[in-house]
Amino acid sequence: MSEMPQVAESGLTPLAALAPASDLQMHLGRITPRAFAGIESEFASLVHSSAVYDLGYFTRIRVTGEDRVRWLNGMVTNTVQSLPQGYGNYTLILNAQGRIQGDGYIFRASDDLLLETDRSQAARLISHLDHFIIMDDVELHELDAEHTILGLAGPQAPETLSSLGLPVLEMLAFAEATLQEIPLIIVRAYGVLVPRFELWLAAEHVAEAWRMLTEAGAKPVGFQALESLRILEGTPRYGVDISDRYLPQEVSQDRALNFNKGCYLGQEIVERIRSRATVHRTLRRFELIGAKPAPGAELIAEGDDKPIGEITSVAHYALPGLTRTFALGMVRVEALERKASMIYPGGKAIPLDAPPVLP
Repeated sequence: MSEMPQVAESGLTPLAALAPASDLQMHLGRITPRAFAGIESEFASLVHSSAVYDLGYFTRIRVTGEDRVRWLNGMVTNTVQSLPQGYGNYTLILNAQGRIQGDGYIFRASDDLLLETDRSQAARLISHLDHFIIMDDVELHELDAEHTILGLAGPQAPETLSSLGLPVLEMLAFAEATLQEIPLIIVRAYGVLVPRFELWLAAEHVAEAWRMLTEAGAKPVGFQALESLRILEGTPRYGVDISDRYLPQEVSQDRALNFNKGCYLGQEIVERIRSRATVHRTLRRFELIGAKPAPGAELIAEGDDKPIGEITSVAHYALPGLTRTFALGMVRVEALERKASMIYPGGKAIPLDAPPVLP
């Protein structure tokens, strides 16, 4: 598509550019479909069948050069050196004070490394990382508007892929594949409640790939339904639930930390927290009883007027067997330890240790 550079300038994802009449909104740095048929039916497709969606607001930072593995291993909280080729992992990027500067997934190929993150983080992370390339043979390249990503999720998503001749991989594995005559890379993405996949492909093929996936039974969904699934799964979003105020152990993402990988930026703080085995606040999922609050609503210990945390993400669910409101939020550890009754303006917040069971 010759117009892809104009797509980048307009802020539209390649898929959104093909559907100007859709309900489009800015999300994570790009304009993308918010919804197609309505949040309830779209969420039902995600948790009960197979759903396809735009991930054009994701990007990949390509890391090349002879020193790429050693250098990137020293810049992130998860391992790069022992990451097998053809696999990825989730990681955090810190500053020297151990504060979280961003997050993403690192994928190791034979000739390069790919750091997948959302476009609202990309420019800042490239600037941060580039600052630490001193005498290293390393180059950073953000993939441009000629590339895009589609997502597929749901309990029937593996069957949808198989019906199209695409492989069903294990978690965080990736491989080259062909969708009829469209070359792509398929990724088994991280998912807590339902299987998730990503299709990395040239933007010029996005319309044809979308058509084939929908004809195979996947229902189109927008980012609002995906956000509801994210909150239900308890997966934080950088810039929403996580910010540069926080330290890694405060955000409850142990899957991003590797304690056997050697030195990296911010490691001293991470190790100090591990040795003391304590943090003062932590990210938790909650069930909310009462009115649906706006993000940023304060959590208060009942009988006290001092805030003990805040709601960061919230969604209401209206499915048979699941008519409830869930949220993510930061809360003081001591309030959890003393089992304080927590309230917010308009209701009560109940901490949960695990995602609810899908009906």
